[in-house]
Parts: sequence; structure tokens; C-alpha cells
Amino acid sequence: MLHTEVIPHTLHFKNPAGTSRGVYTTRNVWYVKITDDSQPCREGIGECAPLHDLSMDASPNYEKRLRQICSEIEKSGHLDTDSLRDSPSMLFGLETAFRNLTYGNIMWDSPFARGEEGLRINGLIWMGDYDTMLSRIEEKMRAGFHCIKLKIGAIDFEKEIALLKHIRNHYSAAEIEIRVDANGAFSAEEAMTKLERLAELDLHSIEQPIRAGQWQEMAKLTRSTPLPIALDEELIGINKIDDKRRLIETIRPQYIILKPTLHGGIQGSEEWIKIMNETSESENAWWITSALESNVGLNTIAQWSATLNNPMPQGLGTGQLFTDNIPSPLTIQGEKLWYKKQALLISRPTGL
Repeated sequence: MLHTEVIPHTLHFKNPAGTSRGVYTTRNVWYVKITDDSQPCREGIGECAPLHDLSMDASPNYEKRLRQICSEIEKSGHLDTDSLRDSPSMLFGLETAFRNLTYGNIMWDSPFARGEEGLRINGLIWMGDYDTMLSRIEEKMRAGFHCIKLKIGAIDFEKEIALLKHIRNHYSAAEIEIRVDANGAFSAEEAMTKLERLAELDLHSIEQPIRAGQWQEMAKLTRSTPLPIALDEELIGINKIDDKRRLIETIRPQYIILKPTLHGGIQGSEEWIKIMNETSESENAWWITSALESNVGLNTIAQWSATLNNPMPQGLGTGQLFTDNIPSPLTIQGEKLWYKKQALLISRPTGL
């Protein structure tokens, strides 16, 4: 017989995390523990971490619904993934807990999970004033990153252009790959002009230049953009396979960015990858990113990502953001994420 436990926890950011939608100082997560009477010495742990302004399943009743789902799991003895398509953050946490219960700490066997290889990641630069962002950029460069991602769209666009020019004045595109994330900050009318300005700086790509839901406007941009466009928020809430295919075939993005917490858990993200592989002319026209999960979710995403054999840098460094994160088997050395062979321990919030 299965038993479940839901453990709420509030994480605190070391520094305010700015996006074009606002600034995060804290975030709420719920850990789910699953135990099985037939395996009394093992437990599975997963993280349900909705973002209140992004996740389609975020609501004031989130914890109540999660507990109801856990109760149903105890009665049925299994996880019904299809019934949770519209609850991606819950699905991801429960998928993780079941996989952890079944396989232990190494949920997907790979050279990464065995500690033999590191996983390339990008260095993330959060929004801030000009001087703060410049300092963060230089810090990532000194640390050895060859790919950095900048959140743009919150400060003056000319200052953001100046920041990017500063990088290019010192590092060529061959030395530093730059990704930018606008989080939908541009209007459809101004987007092409801004894309042309940004393209002059030899950037790798821009994530979600205009707000989600404008399929035809986004399709116009992807057809004629001088800078490859990656979709992120656009994928949120598109959970049926036919709808996913329709979106990709309508917009034809150069890339998509997948966050299991937002985009359907592991199952839903693998569906997106399959559709993109079938539709895109490019190989590996996607990469994986965490969505401000604690080290529990980050560990799962990293282990899974390592099995996908995508050589592009992944967006998996956010475990360093919190003052009160939990012990982690992950460590960053240079521009790579490494798995250390140690237990990932979770207790009640007072012991985190």
C-alpha cells in the first residue's frame, strides 16, 4: 500500500530575482513523499513548484488539490498521468516521487548520474540596473561560462543594448554565446525593429519576444526574424498532443525551451521534444531549463536532461539562488553541472 505526505516550504532568494513580470523574493514549493509498505526502507520524493504568475495550475487552493490527488493515489496505487495534463507542476512532482521510489537516488542511469561527466549549462544573468547586470556578466565570464543568458525587457532597451555591446567588444560570438530572454516584453509592433538591433550583436537566440497567445503575430516574426526565436511561455497551457502539434506547425519556431514544471512534467516535455524533432529542420532545436525549483526539482531535471544527449548548454543553474535550499547532489564547476554521489535528504520544513 502507498502512503503520501505533502510538505509545504517557502524558499527565500539570496538576491531579488527580477523578470519583466516583476521581482521574486520568495517562492512556495510543496514536497511530496511517497512510501510503499512493500519497500519499508525506501521513499520517493518530488517537488511541486508552481509559479504564481505563470503556472496554469497555480491557485489559492493548490495545496488542497494536491492533497486530494495524493489521497487518490493512495487508493488507486498508481499515478494517472493523463488526468494531470492540466496540472503540470503537480504531475512533475509526482512523476519524480514515483521514479525516486522505484529507482533510488539515480533515477536515470547515465555518465552524468554516475559522476563521470558534467552537463554544460548557461550562466543566468538576472535583471537589475546597468551596473549590477554588468558586474554579474563579468562574474560569469570569470567563472568560465561560454554561454550566458540575460533577462531583458525590464530596464531601458538602450542600456540593455549597451550591455550586450560591452560583451561583444571583449568577446566574439565564438568565445561567448549569448541568449536573451524577453519574457514577452516587446509589443508586436516594435518587435521586429528590436530583433534587428539585437541581431547586430551576434546573439544565439531570443526567448519569447512578444507575449504568449499571439500565434499569428509570432508566426510572422519567426518567418522573417534575423535572430532565432525560442518559445517558452507560449507552450504553457498547451497540453494535448494535437494542440502541441498545431502550435508548432503554426508558429514554426527556431527553438523551444522546456521546463517540466510548466510544460507538462517529464511526460509532456518528451511529447514536445518528439513533435519538435519531427517538425524542425534543425537537430536539437530545443533545450531544457529549470523553473526556479529547489534542488529536489533541479536534481530531477538535470538527471533526465543528461539522458537526452543534447550537446547544447542547458538552463540548469538556478539551485544557487536560495538562502535556504536543501542539501543537493549537484555542484557547478566552471560551466558544467556535476552530480555528486551522495544522498539527497529532505525532511520537514523545520529541518530543511
